[in-house]
Amino acid sequence: MAQKKSIELFNGKNLDGWDTYIGAKDENSERYGLNNDPEKVFSVVTRNGESLLRISGDINGALATGEEYENYHLKLIFKWGDKVAKSRNSGLLYHSFGNFGEGLGIWMSSHELQLWTEHIGDSYCMGNSYFEIPAVKSADGKSYVYDAKGGMTKFGEGQASKICSKNLDNEKPVGEWNVVELYCFGGTAVHVVNGKVNMINYNSGKLVNGRMLPLAKGKIQLQSEGGELFVRKMTLTKIDKIPEHLLK
Repeated sequence: MAQKKSIELFNGKNLDGWDTYIGAKDENSERYGLNNDPEKVFSVVTRNGESLLRISGDINGALATGEEYENYHLKLIFKWGDKVAKSRNSGLLYHSFGNFGEGLGIWMSSHELQLWTEHIGDSYCMGNSYFEIPAVKSADGKSYVYDAKGGMTKFGEGQASKICSKNLDNEKPVGEWNVVELYCFGGTAVHVVNGKVNMINYNSGKLVNGRMLPLAKGKIQLQSEGGELFVRKMTLTKIDKIPEHLLK
């Protein structure tokens, strides 16, 4: 069987193939908007002889692929930097659709694989996205935690919640490289952190005029949201199914 060709979403040289959308620097400023990034919220830098994508975290913003993708395995290698504006918060947003600003005033509606420290792998329904996730209530009864044997729970605007916490903490200490993998096929998505599955989402959808419509593809976004983050590699490979061992 021929090996499937991978796409380097980060080419190691520049941000060709990506769009930026940058919010306001402060409450008295206007948004920078589309493809206007004078503050270099997103840039390519060299550290220890290695070309990296740097996300400053100084201003909320989106880095979004120009293309839509479906049925893929995405591998992201990242680490947190030393600079913290608010918190070490960011996210990998997938199946992104609609306009910038529909999600928390900045991002496109999408599913989020959380990259926030202590929460890597959490699932968040950004804007008008929808998922069904097997989950149980947290010990305090105020939130939901992924559990493969839990009841199928609806997540999204107007549903049980917009957030489902991962059930396994497998992230590396700040300053070390994390390997995050995302498997998407049809309406299913699997979050893998440093080799361990900690979230499986089912029945991906989008809420349009009160109706839930299937959502199986979209653009990919990276967030700037409070902390300096470096990306070493971001590779996408088409798949014809999710490996069975990940769904057990």
